[in-house]
Amino acid sequence: MILAHGGGQTRHAWAKTASALADREWEVIALDLRGHGDSGWSPTGDYRIHRFAEDLVDVVGTMPGRAAIIGASLGGLAGLYAEAEVAPGSFSSITLVDIVPSMDSDGAAKVMEFMGAHVAQGFGSLEEAAAVIAAYLPHRPRPKDLSGLAKNLRQCDDGRLRWHWDPGFVSGVHRGRTAQDTDAFQARLPGLTLPVHLIRGRLSELVSLEAAENFVALLPNAKFTDVAGASHMVAGDRNDAFLNAAVEFLESLDHQP
Repeated sequence: MILAHGGGQTRHAWAKTASALADREWEVIALDLRGHGDSGWSPTGDYRIHRFAEDLVDVVGTMPGRAAIIGASLGGLAGLYAEAEVAPGSFSSITLVDIVPSMDSDGAAKVMEFMGAHVAQGFGSLEEAAAVIAAYLPHRPRPKDLSGLAKNLRQCDDGRLRWHWDPGFVSGVHRGRTAQDTDAFQARLPGLTLPVHLIRGRLSELVSLEAAENFVALLPNAKFTDVAGASHMVAGDRNDAFLNAAVEFLESLDHQP
């Protein structure tokens, strides 16, 4: 089982999920995507979705057999690209967490604006960073323990805290991808026969209900779960409901004849 986080996150976003899956006897690998967490930054600022997909295929290549993947946002989209374009047959199943190729452009812009807003100046304290997140996610209770947030920040030479990812990601992720490339990718999706599970946050600003239903209808072997009370950060907002949906899907595959 590979867990691939969203843009601007790190492997620590999967702490509860990884523990729950390991308790159910899955072997779980939660990784930092390129430019995030403890993984290296691209010296050329190459953060195209295709590169993330190639990285996932490289990881799968070190494992015996095929792995299932759970990917949130960027990680899920990279998994789709890996299966549709880079190395078909790499995964046994894909669980997408609030991401479809035809995501809402305004919602995506809002996410990227949040990510880029404090890149240069950073934060003076964990409390300051927590206040910014609380303003962005007003529906989520503000945590009293900020140790989890600390794992997503790094202290720089000037003493200020900055996100634990390469600032070049914000501009590099969209580099070089054309409308023709996107259309070609979309055309390959109906050919994906592996099981795909889309878990959407019902409050998502990135994936509309219509886009989710259209995506699932496009694939021959897809399932859709809509999680109430969750936004784009489904696992963070409603980890209990997210886990129940993910495990139910994975165990149903495990018991298929």
